[in-house]
Amino acid sequence: MLTSEQAKKNQEKYGFNELVEGKKKSTLQIFLEQFKDFLVIILIIAAVVSGFLGDAESSIVIFVVITVNAILGTVQTVKAEQSLNSLKKLSAPEAKVIRDGVLMQIPSREVTIGDEVIIEAGDCIPADGKLLECASLKVDESALTGESLSVEKSLDEVPEGAALGDQTNRVFSGSFATYGRATCEVTAIGMETEVGKIAKLLKTTSEKRTPLQINLDEFGKKLSIIILIFCGILFGINVIRGGSAVDAFLFAVALAVAAIPEALSSIVTIVLSFGTQKMAKEHAIIRKLQAVEGLGSVSIVCSDKTGTLTQNKMTVEDYYVDEKRIAAADIDLADGNQERLLTSSILCNDSTNADGQEIGDPTETALINLGSKLGREAADVRAQYPRQLEIPFDSDRKLMSTVHTLQGQQTMIVKGAVDVLLTRMTSIRIGDTVRELTKEDKEKIEAQNLEFSRGGLRVLAFAYKELKGQETLGLEDEQDLIFLGLISMMDPPREESKAAVAECIRAGIKPIMITGDHKITAAAIAKRIGILKDESEACEGAVIEDMSDEELKSFVEGISVYARVSPEHKIRIVRAWQEKGNIVAMTGDGVNDAPALKQADIGVAMGITGSEVSKDAAAMVLTDDNFATIVKAVENGRNIYQNIKNSIQFLLSGNFGAILAVLYASIAGLPVPFAPVHLLFINLLTDSLPAIALGLEPHSKDVMNEKPRPMNESILTKDYLLSIGTEGLSIGVMTMIAFLIGLNSGGALLASTMAFGTLCTSRLVHGFNCKAKKPVIFTKKFFNNIYLIGAFLIGLVLITGVLTIPALHGIFKVATLSMGQLFTVYGLALLNLPIIQILKWIRTRKEK
Repeated sequence: MLTSEQAKKNQEKYGFNELVEGKKKSTLQIFLEQFKDFLVIILIIAAVVSGFLGDAESSIVIFVVITVNAILGTVQTVKAEQSLNSLKKLSAPEAKVIRDGVLMQIPSREVTIGDEVIIEAGDCIPADGKLLECASLKVDESALTGESLSVEKSLDEVPEGAALGDQTNRVFSGSFATYGRATCEVTAIGMETEVGKIAKLLKTTSEKRTPLQINLDEFGKKLSIIILIFCGILFGINVIRGGSAVDAFLFAVALAVAAIPEALSSIVTIVLSFGTQKMAKEHAIIRKLQAVEGLGSVSIVCSDKTGTLTQNKMTVEDYYVDEKRIAAADIDLADGNQERLLTSSILCNDSTNADGQEIGDPTETALINLGSKLGREAADVRAQYPRQLEIPFDSDRKLMSTVHTLQGQQTMIVKGAVDVLLTRMTSIRIGDTVRELTKEDKEKIEAQNLEFSRGGLRVLAFAYKELKGQETLGLEDEQDLIFLGLISMMDPPREESKAAVAECIRAGIKPIMITGDHKITAAAIAKRIGILKDESEACEGAVIEDMSDEELKSFVEGISVYARVSPEHKIRIVRAWQEKGNIVAMTGDGVNDAPALKQADIGVAMGITGSEVSKDAAAMVLTDDNFATIVKAVENGRNIYQNIKNSIQFLLSGNFGAILAVLYASIAGLPVPFAPVHLLFINLLTDSLPAIALGLEPHSKDVMNEKPRPMNESILTKDYLLSIGTEGLSIGVMTMIAFLIGLNSGGALLASTMAFGTLCTSRLVHGFNCKAKKPVIFTKKFFNNIYLIGAFLIGLVLITGVLTIPALHGIFKVATLSMGQLFTVYGLALLNLPIIQILKWIRTRKEK
C-alpha cells in the first residue's frame, strides 16, 4: 500500500488516471476543409470571375450551392467525432483505496500506480491491476472482451501473453464486479490501461471513404477538366469570329456551370438524407450519410457474437435427469425429479428477478427465469422453502450449498462444476429410488457433460443430501452426495439471425463471427445460424498473433469464426479483407469493438446493449440490436445507390445533350443556341427537381439477387457511359432540330428560344427514361413515383410560363412563340421518350 506522499509522487511521475484527448479541429477548420475539393475550387474561380465581369446571377448560384454543401459536410463531421468523450464516461467516478493504512474513497482520476484498491460486488473497476486477495470475485468484462459470462477471478498465475479474457489474476479498467470481493494493486492507469490502448487505436484508426465518394471525386476532376478545355476552345472560336471577348467568356462560364453538375453533391446528399429517414423507421440510425451508399457495396460482414447474433442473455437449454436429456421446452413439472431439479436450481441460487429486473450472475438468473416461464416464481419457491444454512460459492471449491426443509426432511442442495461434484457423489436418484452410483453411471454423466460442452453449453451439476436437524454446516458435509441432474445453458442466437445470415449469403455477402468468447461456444452458435459449415473454419486469435499482414490476407479467406480475439486482431482482420478489395461492415457493441468499427468501411453498433463508445465510432446504429436489420439496411443501401446512379445518368445525359447542341452550332458557324440565363434556369429548376425525385424512386427487392459491386468498379462503366451518350445524343438532336426550325422561321432569338424550350422540356421528359435500366413505358413502374410526376408538372408549368408570359421574355431573353411553335417544342421534347425507351428495349434484348 502507498502513503499519501508516495501517491502524490506517483501522480507526478505517471500523470492522472484519465484518458488523454488529442488536439481537435475547430468547427471553422472543418468547414473550410469542405472547400478543398477540386470541383469546388474551379467553381469558386468561375464565380469570382463572373462577378468581376458583371454576371451576378452566375456568381450567386455557384456560391449558394457550394456553401450549402460545405455546411452539410461540417455538420456530419462534427457529429461523428465523440468516441474519446464516451470512453471517459466509462471510467469509474470513485474508487476505494488503502493509503496510510486507512481505507478511503477518492475520485478514480487520483488512483495511481501502486495503489491498493478494494473491489466489491457492484463496483466499477477504476484501473488495471493484479489481484492481491480474492474472495469469489466475478467480473463482467464483456465491454472489453466480448465474452458474455462473468469471469471468475483467482490468485493463480497465468501464462505470459494469455488473451485478455484468460487473465484471471488481473482486473481491468472499464469492467465491473458482479460477485464477491477482492483487493488489487494498480499496475496501469489512464492511456496505459486496456481501455486506454483502445483509445489510442481509435485515434490512429482512419475512417474510410465509400466507393461512391471516391468515384464522384475522380469523375468530377476528369469531367471538369474536359468541360473547361471544351469551354476554352469555344471561347477561342467565338473571339476569332469577331465576337465580344466579355460575352464569349460569360457564355463559356455559363456553359461550364451548366455542364459541370455542381448540384450533384447536393442531390446525392439529399437522396441519402431521405434514405436515412426511411432506414430510421426500420431501426437503423445512420450517423454518417455516406454509410447508406456504402452498405449497398458491402461484401463482408464481421459480426460480434454476444448481443449481436445472440440475445446476450443466458438461457436454460436442457435438463439431464433420470438418465435422459430433456429440452427446456419439454420439461414436465408433473415428473417428480424434473420438478425437484427446478426447485433445487431456484433455492441454491442468489440471484433475483423481481419486477422484471435481474440481479445476479447470468447463469443463476437463467435458472430462475426458467422457473418463471414454468410458473414457479423464485420469491414464492424461496418463501415456501426458506434457506436455513449455506456455504457460499467459492472459486476454489467451485461449489455452493444451501439447506432447506423439503417434504418434511432437512435437505442440503449442492450445485457446482460437474467434474468437482462427481468426486463427491456416492449415489444417484432415478425415478423414486436412490441407489449406489456405479462406474457406468459416472461415465454416462461425463459423456453427457462432454456432449453439452461440445455444443458450446455451460453445464451445472446438482446433487443433494438429507441431514438430521443440523444447526451448522461445514465443508465436510459436502460429501456422500446424491446425484440429481445436470442443467445446460447458453446465450442463444436471436431468432432472426439464421434467416438474416442466409439472406446475406444469397446476396453474395460473407458473414464472419469475431468474438472474445471461447472457440467451442462461438463455433456452436455459428453452426446454428449457418455461418460455420466446418470446424476447420474456426480459429482462436492466438493463431493469427504472429502472422504477417501478407500471411493473414491469405488466411482469412478460409475462416468464418474467430474466437478469443483482442481489439488489435479485429482491426487486422478487417484490414486484411479490405486489402483483398472488399467493402467491410463490422458490427459490435462493446468498447473493444470501437477501433474495428471505425476501421471498417461501415461500422454498425448496437443501440440497446451497445456502449456509447461503440455507437460514436460507428457509422450506423441499430435501435433493435437485430442482425436482420443489417440485411434490410443493405437492401436499402443497394436501392439508394441504384437511385443515385439514375439521378447521375439523368444529369449527365441532359448536360451532354446541351454540350452537343452548342458544339454543333459552333462547328456549323451558327449563332450561340443558348443565353447564359437559359443555362442557369435549366441548372437550377428543370435539373434539380427531377434528379432528386429519381433519387426517391420506390425500392425493389430484386437488388438482393445481385452480387455486391467490386470496390474498384467505377460508377461510370462502359455500358453506363454508352447509355448517357445515346440518351444525350437524342436530346441534343431534338434540341438542334428545334433550333434550326426557329432559325429558318424567325432568326437567332426565335431559334434560341425554341432550342431552350426543347432542351428544358426534353430533360423533364427524360426523367421518366431514367427510372430503370429496362423500358418502363407500358408498366405500372412508369407512374409509381409521385415525386417525379410532381417535378415534371412543376418544371412544365415554369418553362411554359417563361415561354408564354410576355413580362418574363426580357428577363429570360426569349421571343414570343406562336401556338404551332410551342407545340413543336413540346412534340420534339416528347419524342425523346419513345426513342430512348426503344433503345432500352433493344439493349435489354441483347443482354438476354
